[in-house]
Amino acid sequence: MTTAPTQRLMGDELIRLLGLLEGANTAELKLTVPHEAHRATIASLGVDPLVAQIRQVFFFDTPDLALNEAGVVARARRIQGRDADSGVKLRPVVPADLPDDVRRSPSFGVEVDAMPGGYVCSASMKSSVPADRVMPSVSGQKRLSKLFSSEQRAFFETHAPSGLSLDDLSVLGPIFVLKTKITPPEIPQRIVVEMWLYPDGSRILELSSKSLPDRALQDAVRLREFLESKGVDTSGEQQTKTRTALDFYAAELRA
Repeated sequence: MTTAPTQRLMGDELIRLLGLLEGANTAELKLTVPHEAHRATIASLGVDPLVAQIRQVFFFDTPDLALNEAGVVARARRIQGRDADSGVKLRPVVPADLPDDVRRSPSFGVEVDAMPGGYVCSASMKSSVPADRVMPSVSGQKRLSKLFSSEQRAFFETHAPSGLSLDDLSVLGPIFVLKTKITPPEIPQRIVVEMWLYPDGSRILELSSKSLPDRALQDAVRLREFLESKGVDTSGEQQTKTRTALDFYAAELRA
């Protein structure tokens, strides 16, 4: 991640961010809420946990996280009431450096994730997966590569460490996730609320909102002002859901 010395990007950092946004398909504004403020935040935003969608997220990597160290993330998700999906993500990326044929794929997207103090640009190749296909692969009955399309496998092979295949990877997961969406009347932005529950009892509460790249900075300011008006702490240390999951399960594998 590229970080800035303050929450307000200035000078060269702002120029770099604007350049990344220009080449992105979407921007996602993210905020993780301090643990001690979870209950107050859920109450102040009027989040109803009974309408949350249940998800199971599985990551795939080696015990020493060789794939993540190369900037690649592979994962699959089971989603309540829907098909599952899989994804291969590469980060960080510079949009202008990505091949045109890959960018033309309807399964491919470039996104800038921005949070207080930093941002990162990533590229993802996604695919829908039949709901009944995930468990046989993560339980070892079928190969992990069966969860990924031919486009995803080619994208993986291009960016993964040499000699490392999808079927060489270990299963890191699952993480239990509750996801819901709210549309506050005060702002014209839909906010996604995710609670990630880890096996050791820890949890991450993330608020996020999608934006068009040319509106990202304006939307970020408006979203921050709205959250602060609701008493949400926007200055806390930020956590990443994926890295927390990888570290937890990789430590288990090494043990």
